[in-house]
Amino acid sequence: MKERTLRRTDAPVRPDAADAVLFDLDGTLVDSEPRNHAVWALLLARHAVPAHGPAPADFSGRTGREAIAFHLAWFPGACVDGLFAEVLALLDEPGLPDAAPLPGAVELVRRLAQAGPPLGVVTSATRRIARRDLAASGILECFDVLVTADDVRRGKPDPEGYLAACAALGVRPERVLVFEDSAIGVSAAKRAGTYCVGVPGNADTAAVREADATVRTLAEVPWPLRRAR
Repeated sequence: MKERTLRRTDAPVRPDAADAVLFDLDGTLVDSEPRNHAVWALLLARHAVPAHGPAPADFSGRTGREAIAFHLAWFPGACVDGLFAEVLALLDEPGLPDAAPLPGAVELVRRLAQAGPPLGVVTSATRRIARRDLAASGILECFDVLVTADDVRRGKPDPEGYLAACAALGVRPERVLVFEDSAIGVSAAKRAGTYCVGVPGNADTAAVREADATVRTLAEVPWPLRRAR
């Protein structure tokens, strides 16, 4: 079978020579969108937010606290910490959709774990939810570092999370390969100085247009990676 390569632009590290590999979680490794949308819909309904207000999808991408703070005006009399506590409680409600691994995610992570580069996850989810979703996918033990919303002051597109993961692994950002599915995630990875591969899935590829390379899903990623020439 002909070996596939990644489309690329100029980047500070060759994909096949990265010293570490970092992944976003939601939308990159697992599809948690149905569950997250259900939780935000429950919160909006509890607080009688009108239909012309924010939709569940409007809370995606940011950390929970940042998303709530951005839309706080729609929750009169409420505070960010109180609403965030409600969200955490709602995540344990029975009957919510399960987060499921995205195509190729489990296989790629396990291949990488066997190949030897240190692996990490940088996510806007809380540590408890991130660990739960990775464990349910059977790949939690593959990661050497996990940077979550609980570990940063500023979420994506700020590069803090990716810089923290690089520091924890003892690698220079310009020697790190990142997989991301969103515009703010790509921005965070690029601002940190890493080489970023956009994985838009079924979304518009414009969402990851600033990435150094793109693949539709992680199932398309060969390892070791080779640059397109």
